[in-house]
Amino acid sequence: MTLAVAALSHAPSFGNVDPGGGTFAEIESAIDEVRAFVKAYDPEVVVVFGPDHFNGQLYSLITPWAVGAQAEGVGDYNTTEGPLPVDSAAARALHAHVLEQGIEIGRSERMKVDHGVVQPLDFVFGKDFAQPIVPVFVNSLGMPLTPMRRVREMGEAFGKAAQALDKRVLFVASGGISHNPPIPRWEGAPGTMQERLIAYAPTRQERLERERNIVNGIQAIADGHAPSDPLNEEWDQLLLDTFRSGDLSQVDGWANDWFLAEGGSAAHEMRSWIAAYAALSTAGTYQVAVDHYWPVKTWGAGFGIQAAITVAP
Repeated sequence: MTLAVAALSHAPSFGNVDPGGGTFAEIESAIDEVRAFVKAYDPEVVVVFGPDHFNGQLYSLITPWAVGAQAEGVGDYNTTEGPLPVDSAAARALHAHVLEQGIEIGRSERMKVDHGVVQPLDFVFGKDFAQPIVPVFVNSLGMPLTPMRRVREMGEAFGKAAQALDKRVLFVASGGISHNPPIPRWEGAPGTMQERLIAYAPTRQERLERERNIVNGIQAIADGHAPSDPLNEEWDQLLLDTFRSGDLSQVDGWANDWFLAEGGSAAHEMRSWIAAYAALSTAGTYQVAVDHYWPVKTWGAGFGIQAAITVAP
């Protein structure tokens, strides 16, 4: 049984801030390549690994990862909003299979996901998509985090669980590479911020206002009117080369502090890519069919798009 991966960066700046030159057209062309790849693969089950930006997963109950058996999109940055077409039966079956392998993973029957899960799905399947999915929250911002080895093991458990379904399973991975946006941290935060990290429930107007402020901040960087920590192209390529190699054991030596130092405050979003490629690796050798990368300085982020599929023995 073949498995496949579609791994895409996400960004609030996408469609909101022009990266300059022909970069945006190139990114859109690469998304078209992934869309064609997915159409040709014709997945029967789509599992999407993605982070949350304290919109749906909060410190009221933070967990390293969780499967959504029912879910809704919060609709941030013009992504699909409302109840999502979750394959609930597949979600519950995968959850049980992963638990049986010793991976402590939660299940939600009322999961809320933001652009960290939904934007790549909109890229591949279109806005207000009908493709059934299984969303898997991968904590990337709520410290502390598990060792990277456990992310690999979690991904491998999903790969084995997917093979037990005996269906064509596509793993979608969502996450930026090096980027360093301001991320709220619980430790040392004032009480008002800690309360926001426990119980964030903005009105639509409040959410839109916050999004406008973030996009305006990125636009100021693009216009040269505001500073931004540089992205780390060398580190980005190190990660992408690891995924290209098929040897996911390399991630076991990646320390969490090193990730932050080299990749920036939100670099741990690449845990979703690690999980997806680890899942793919359980089915044997794979080949990368789509492979693109842009160091988008005007966005202050490395942006990657890949797709891969197992090679028939």
